[in-house]
Amino acid sequence: QVQLEESGGGLVQIGGSLRLSCAASGRTVGSVAMGWFRQAPGKEREIVARISSDGSTWYADSVKGRFTISRDNAKNTMYLQMNSLKREDTAVYYCSAGRTLAILTFGGGSWGQGTQVTVSS
Repeated sequence: QVQLEESGGGLVQIGGSLRLSCAASGRTVGSVAMGWFRQAPGKEREIVARISSDGSTWYADSVKGRFTISRDNAKNTMYLQMNSLKREDTAVYYCSAGRTLAILTFGGGSWGQGTQVTVSS
């Protein structure tokens, strides 16, 4: 249905910035709900941000004011701009897409392979 590939992860210092990208194929970004999830060692996967097909956005309290989710429908790409990074932001970040917001939120859609983000002290 839709194939996803994340990129842009890496090592960054506390307080720094990083931008993640998620390239989609098989279905356009504009036709589905999309979001970013992350999983840190020893912790469960959590949703970080999501964007609906109409462009509305939602953020977890832990990243609100620091992260911005966006999409470029012409390029079939979704982005996550991460600013003021904290040590607790260290995790593998996953891109996901679902036919509806409910499918996306509960993990029933498509997933990328993940990209590592490490925030150093």
